[in-house]
Parts: sequence; structure tokens; C-alpha cells
Amino acid sequence: MNIKFSRRRFLTTSAGALGVVAMPSLSRAADRPAVTHGVQSGDVTADGGVVWARTDRPAQMLVEVATTDTFRNARALPPIAALPENDFTAKMLVENLPAGQDIFYRVRFRDLAHSAVEGEAVIGRFRTAPADRRDVSFVWGGDVAGQGWGINPDDGGMVTFAAMRKHRPDFFLHSGDTIYADGPIQAEVKLADGKIWKNLTIPEKAKVAETLDEYRAAHKYNLTDDNLRAFNAEVPIFVQWDDHEVTNNWSLSKELPAAYKERNIALLAARGARAFHEMYPMRESISEPGRVYRRISYGPHLDVFVLDERSYRGANGPNLETEYGSASYFLGPDQIAWLKRGLLDSRATWKVIASDMPLSLIVPDTPKGGSEAFAQGDGPVRGREFEIADILRFIKTAPVSNTVWLTADVHYAAAHYYDPNRAQFQDFEPFWEFVSGPLHAGTFGPNTLDNTFGPEVRFVKAPGKDSQNLPPSAGMQFFGHVRIDGASGQMTVTLRDRADVPLWSTTLDPKFA
Repeated sequence: MNIKFSRRRFLTTSAGALGVVAMPSLSRAADRPAVTHGVQSGDVTADGGVVWARTDRPAQMLVEVATTDTFRNARALPPIAALPENDFTAKMLVENLPAGQDIFYRVRFRDLAHSAVEGEAVIGRFRTAPADRRDVSFVWGGDVAGQGWGINPDDGGMVTFAAMRKHRPDFFLHSGDTIYADGPIQAEVKLADGKIWKNLTIPEKAKVAETLDEYRAAHKYNLTDDNLRAFNAEVPIFVQWDDHEVTNNWSLSKELPAAYKERNIALLAARGARAFHEMYPMRESISEPGRVYRRISYGPHLDVFVLDERSYRGANGPNLETEYGSASYFLGPDQIAWLKRGLLDSRATWKVIASDMPLSLIVPDTPKGGSEAFAQGDGPVRGREFEIADILRFIKTAPVSNTVWLTADVHYAAAHYYDPNRAQFQDFEPFWEFVSGPLHAGTFGPNTLDNTFGPEVRFVKAPGKDSQNLPPSAGMQFFGHVRIDGASGQMTVTLRDRADVPLWSTTLDPKFA
């Protein structure tokens, strides 16, 4: 096996100790550097992936990789530093791996001040993308630790991650709201039936995140959950972000609520972005450091186009412009051009467009009546909808076959079929959009549907207007599971709840040129 460590070394960050939470599974010898929050892998392709870990002091991250769990003939990769400037996190791009292969990696840290002192190793695994047309499966969802629903050991912690892990997916597409930086976690929450929900707590989550350390701590809080760490060690993540990595419904025109002492939204966004990039095993962009949107190819059957609908948007205004301009930006012209090039270039059977917000569900931005998402209400194309119309028209005329949109954000599960015969704007081919989540947050919905692009609700599971913000213990936590059959190329999409009960499923036949 020819395995090479890339010379591009990706250092990440995170600060603020988690000493308040007693976690026996994270215990360590005080005199040796530890892996403090488990291991992660991500952005896995046919020949490589990114490995991430965090330690508790200035240290070198030591990584070994092998094709068996015995680590026979393992390759030791050159060490990289984990420094206080980065809150002792590091991530490494491992390249030249064999395609379609289970890869086992072992991570430990060596104390920078005492080179003979090394900590215990933690083992993870991932599967590289196939070179042949074998079966591929993955899970997706979003929205973690929102609305004050944190880690409750009495409820089993973040149970949905345990349910997803059972499927042994090739990867996990995280659709955003990876944290709720604007959502404090209190020790207790009184439920509607009078019972008490009890959260594990840390000092940094007692208030909204404003400092870099507080943003980092919000990510680290999630990683104290046993289910999530076990999931991360076995399932690579393809991650994107949305608003709660900074604050609710943020755009550069955001008027912050009174809870914020720091009033500069651009500064908060910069801190939130840095913590986000530090805490996930993403491949980084040299051309645009900090870029989230990217294409990840996972074998002949699948390309995933991860969008960023937060960084380039205009202000959250009424979204009623009758001509496309900067006020209507959501993806922005550069990202749209990138998406078109990628779709046109793709030879994969399926092109999954990972959108952190739904296309046609109305998501208001109160209190001024602004629009948070693409949709602004029934009628012709206006405002941000110009971008969707442009993309859909391009997909039709190029032509690009077999596109599917996956999303989360609205905290319920749904399947939408888009039919031009039902639409105000009709210059597109029919397609599906699937919605899942929350993974571990309050359950809401359903939202009002905008008819501009002719969506039809084929399935919905939501609490209804009289039962909003249900806790995870109510059971209405959702994830999506996708399986692509290697022989036929058929895609089966199943929406499931946190008990792993299949709620609805459909099988899509691919079109071959």
C-alpha cells in the first residue's frame, strides 16, 4: 500500500477547557498528552481523506494508517504540531490510499516539551470511495444541540447518532447547524408534562457565544457525547455550515439581540468560521482559505456538491426584487458558476446537491418580516429565487441528469417533488428534494410551501402548530439514509426517526445517456 502524507498541513483550533463535565471515557494520565475529544475523518475520496484530533497541550499529532485493524504493515506519517494558537487541534490530509478500501488509522500525541512522552492511541476508520460501481450508502441530517436541548444522559445522549451508526454508512453529510452558538444550555429544562430534562453543562454554554473560545467550546460540548464520538470514529463527515455556527439567521445586516455585548456581526462571523474550520476534518481551499463549498467525488455513482448559502448572501430583506442583483445574492455569482461547471463536468450517475436550506419552504426572519431562505411566497420568480431558477434552467438545457437536493434546517422530515407543470417558473426538469433533521434539537414545522417551482409534498413528519419545539425525548428526531445500488445505479432514499424506524422511502431510477 502506497500511502503518502500531503505536505499541506492543516492545523485547526479550539480552546476553553471542558473540565466541568466529568467524562470517564475521556479520562487520561495527567502526565501524558491525550486525545481529548475522539477522532474524526472527513472529505474522503477514492485516494485519501482528512484525519482530525485534539489534545490538551502543545504536542505533535502522530498518525499511523493501515488496511487492517491489526495495523500490520502500518505506515507512520510525519508528525504535525497541535499548538495553543489552534487550541491544540490538528488535521492531516492522507493521500495515495487504495480505492474502495477500509482504512484504519491510529492517532496519538507526543508532548512537544518532552519528546519521550506520548499519550495513548485512539483508533478510527473510514472507507475510501470505490473505483468500481459497488453499492454506496450514506446518511444525512442537521441541527445539533439546539433550542437548549443538550446532552441528557437520562435520555441516552444524542441517540440519533447511534441509530445512524448501525447502518455502517460510507459517510455522513452534515447539512449544517452543527452547533447552536446562540443557544445557551441550562442544567434543567421543564417539559410540558412537568418532567425535567437534565443537561450536562459547561460554563461557556451558559450564554451566547461571542469570543473565539466560546465558539470553540460549543463544538467541543457536542463531542462530549459518547454516541457522537463513537460515530465519528467510524463514519467520515462531509460537513457544511448554516446560521447557528454564528448566530440565528445571520447575514451582514443582522441586528443582534440584547444578549450580545459584541455588536459587530462581521467579527462574530469570523470567529464562528474559524472555530468551525478548526473543529472539522475538511479539505481546505488554497484559492479561498475558509471556503466551505466544494465537490466531493465518491466513486462512479456519486458526486456531492456541498453548498454554502451563508457566506455570500445579501441582507435578509423582504426578498422581493424583480431583477437579480447583489441584494438577491444567496449563493452568489462565483459559487453558482462553480456549481454549473462542476455539474457539467461530472460523470457520476448521481449529482447530490447539498443545500443547507430548503428551496421552497418559507423561513421568515423576524422581527422585520425579512426572508431567511430562498422562498418568499407564491408567485413569479423574485429575489433570491432568481438563483434557483438560473440553476434549474441550466440543469435542463446543459443537460445534466440525475440531480437530487438534500437539506435540513427546518427541524422536521419531508419529501418534495418538483414538477414544472405545477410551477410558476416552468423551465426545468422534475426533481426531488429531501429534508431531514433535527438530529438532536427541538422539532418544529411544518413550514409553508412556496409554489414558484411547483413543489408537491409527498411526505411530511412534523409536530404541527400546537406542538412546537418538542424535545429529543419526544422521538421526533430524523435522519435520511441514501443507498445507491452498484449494479443498477438506483437510488433509494429513506427517511427515519431516531429509533431507526423507516418512515417513508422511494427508489429513483437513473437516466443514462
